[in-house]
Amino acid sequence: MRIEFFYWENCPSHPEALERLRQVMLEEGLVDQVEVVRIATAEDADRHRFPGSPTIRINGEDLQPEGAQGQTMLTCRTYHTETGRLSPLPTATMIRRALQAARRADGGG
Repeated sequence: MRIEFFYWENCPSHPEALERLRQVMLEEGLVDQVEVVRIATAEDADRHRFPGSPTIRINGEDLQPEGAQGQTMLTCRTYHTETGRLSPLPTATMIRRALQAARRADGGG
């Protein structure tokens, strides 16, 4: 499984999001490494199709694809949580569901 974490340094929520991702991976028994990618310039944002910080992709798929459409930019990102609220971080539930779906797609049950 390929897990990528993209962030913009000026986004204050990225450290907590990375910690949450790693915690959920641990709880799910995943030992895969997270590829952490710092987005520093508009060119970086374009090259990585970066919709904002933090962005998590699993096997190339955005954790919340509907939030990843549109322009690339150096900005913070918001997520629509399972409770219908906006959050600067993906929830542990969102991360867990995406990891489990990727595991099933990879044939891992």
